[in-house]
Amino acid sequence: MGFDPDADYPLGLKRPDLVSTPGGHALDEVTLDAVRDGRIGAEDLRATPETLRRQAAIALAAGRPQLADNLTRAAELASLPSETILEVYTALRPNRSSAEELEQWARRLESEWGASLTAAFVREAKDVYAERGLLAGDRAQV
Repeated sequence: MGFDPDADYPLGLKRPDLVSTPGGHALDEVTLDAVRDGRIGAEDLRATPETLRRQAAIALAAGRPQLADNLTRAAELASLPSETILEVYTALRPNRSSAEELEQWARRLESEWGASLTAAFVREAKDVYAERGLLAGDRAQV
């Protein structure tokens, strides 16, 4: 049976067969007992890119394009190391990065992880920060 974004929400209840962990465990295998016994680890408590893309399709079908965009970017980032996500988050804080540093992050997101939508988001942030004087070093000029 195929995936229907209009009929399959919420995925965990209506289509648990489509939800699995990054390690391949089925949703019904993710229990407190499995965590206690070590059958499920911390890495299995993350959403997979596939699940996030399905959630994005559901959001889009429900008329929530901004949520769909966020979930699609999350799908791009789901496979990145946590440390890298924190580095990008820190770089995006106002007055933390120059325009060139943000552009370097955008290029890296595209080339190393194929995260083109997230790279576009970083570039958009770079442009907005430039307009509002929120790039690193801009405070000294204000």
